[in-house]
Amino acid sequence: MVAIVQRSVALAAVALLAAVAALALSRETQGHDAGPGEAEPVTVADTGWYSALAGSRGAPSDAERTTCRRVLTNRSLGLTHAVLPCGAKIYIAYGGTEVLTEVLDNRMRRQGRQFELTEALAQRLGIDGTQQIRWRFARP
Repeated sequence: MVAIVQRSVALAAVALLAAVAALALSRETQGHDAGPGEAEPVTVADTGWYSALAGSRGAPSDAERTTCRRVLTNRSLGLTHAVLPCGAKIYIAYGGTEVLTEVLDNRMRRQGRQFELTEALAQRLGIDGTQQIRWRFARP
């Protein structure tokens, strides 16, 4: 029963994300310019990659627990996203580096970003501050 509910929630989250992407694309074709602090995901021409703003969530506090029931350490490689389900596997790319990672938390700390990366992941990608990254779902 729990597995069915979890699967339903995951499918609903993916459907919501697809709807948000479709709205962003339709607003772009209508000549809408995003206002200050407004960031919209945009599909990169038929590659399956999306564009988003990401930055480090900072170093974890001692035995910090996430909404996904994970304990973060200084070596944790993962990210926070408000909508994607816990454990969702995605690729993040910045510069010439691409990393397979997963959603570890759903509680965002700062506004104006779509992803918050663990400090270890931000360092591995070479991200300082908030940067434009590319991301895509990992195929099962």
